Amino acid sequence: MKSWLFPYLDQPASRRSFLATGTSLAAAALWADRAQSIELTRLKNENYPFQIGVASGDPSPTGFVIWTRLCTDPLNGGGLPNEPIAVQWEVAEDEKFAKITATGKTSAVPEWGHSVHVEVEGLQPDRWYFYRFRVGMDESPLGRAKTFPTHEATTKQLKFAFASCQHFESGLFTAYEHMLKDDLDLVVHLGDYIYEGAGQEKKLRKHVGGKLLTLADYRNRHAQYKSDTDLQAMHAAAPWLVTWDDHEFENNYSADIPEERKGKNPPPTREKFLAQRARAYQAYYEHMPLRRATLPKGPDMLLYRRVSYGRLAEFCVLDTRQYRSDQPHGDGRKDQGEEALSPKQTILGDKQEAWLKESLKSSQAQWNILAQQVMMARVDRVPDEKHGYSMDQWPGYEMNRRRILKFLHEQKIPNPVVLTGDIHSNWANNLIADFDDLDSRVVASEFVGTSLSSGGDGVDKPKDHASTMSENPFVKFFNTERGYVRCHVTDKEWRSDYQVVPVVTKPGGEVLTRASFVVESGKAGVETA
Repeated sequence: MKSWLFPYLDQPASRRSFLATGTSLAAAALWADRAQSIELTRLKNENYPFQIGVASGDPSPTGFVIWTRLCTDPLNGGGLPNEPIAVQWEVAEDEKFAKITATGKTSAVPEWGHSVHVEVEGLQPDRWYFYRFRVGMDESPLGRAKTFPTHEATTKQLKFAFASCQHFESGLFTAYEHMLKDDLDLVVHLGDYIYEGAGQEKKLRKHVGGKLLTLADYRNRHAQYKSDTDLQAMHAAAPWLVTWDDHEFENNYSADIPEERKGKNPPPTREKFLAQRARAYQAYYEHMPLRRATLPKGPDMLLYRRVSYGRLAEFCVLDTRQYRSDQPHGDGRKDQGEEALSPKQTILGDKQEAWLKESLKSSQAQWNILAQQVMMARVDRVPDEKHGYSMDQWPGYEMNRRRILKFLHEQKIPNPVVLTGDIHSNWANNLIADFDDLDSRVVASEFVGTSLSSGGDGVDKPKDHASTMSENPFVKFFNTERGYVRCHVTDKEWRSDYQVVPVVTKPGGEVLTRASFVVESGKAGVETA
């Protein structure tokens, strides 16, 4: 069997070995049968600079971003001298690099954590490439990336998965091991890539350090997550589209307003909070395969963007944290009151909302995808006459939600599909025009993916399953196991498979397809497959 393997390999290591001793693990996918197995091996050189792997992202018809971050001591500041380091990179048509199509040199500078972001251009559309980096005599693991079809191309299919909420202490990243076998064109990550809390004893795996505050804190935490071998392997196997939610910085923050505003302790000043946000945003950029257009400027980072997959699909990647109003009514699960119903309440901000509408209106794609963080459907989680809507989700920003759904309907946007993460549970929802009239027309479809590991082992049907389904007839599926959602998109239909891993607290958890739903092209709404 032909394979592409990581260089500088020694003897095989245990699957769950941890990168804390100066030695490094890497994962290699055997691609003759499209990643049917993973072989993990130990690197010879304890000073190896590519210990947290490689990644690619934000593909275009002519290229993509390739990423790495140099570090020899990933969990303790990186371990490298405070000086620039020369890095060579190569992109080839084949895994043996017999046909090199692009090459160059760049510098990894300490000001940006010795991270490397190369925007490769001049490649052929709609094909796979391999890439690697070199520093001195050390060579990185191989990565595999794909260019997307041209904007005019009528491509036949797109296969991708989306995931979110991967708490390192709560569970193993087993879902990525299974995702690696799915032969995907793309991975979409919808936020909570890391968690900011202090390390806790008696957890499955312990976070390094205390609660994240400094730039070094955020860098070490990102590096710890990137040390996971299943996550490394999935990053190396396909390009990613990424966006954040709250835990990359602070739980349930809103723009420049911290969650602590409701607590007993006095919140930080706005200046201190924005300074911390700048540190969190910088570390996020340093560890993600993002383009220069997203380079943070202090506490601001432009993350919303469009990515097209020919005429078949277009992704509008959203940021529902950086520009939102404060959660109304003190956050939590509440009935909608005056504050939640105010037209001034925004989850997108005026500029992003205008951009989204213009992007959707000008789209030539058959499927228009909103890749975003929090549930858009107005789900009532309190039975009987009382109501309980999440003020952290779109129902806390009701008029903003209504404006988007109205726009989708009135502008006749083709096949709008909303992808959502955040809440550690699976949902399949019909987005209806008026949630006060449950018989109103269906405007769009929403697929909500559960957490990849956050919350530990889940259950198929939680205690409030029956009441939730009864209160919300537009909800077609509700489940609280861990996993991800696999999507297969063609010109005729969209199919979402809810891939669940019932056990993430032990190695070797199996994956099951718990449910599957389809959306027929030209007909809004989800149906059981």
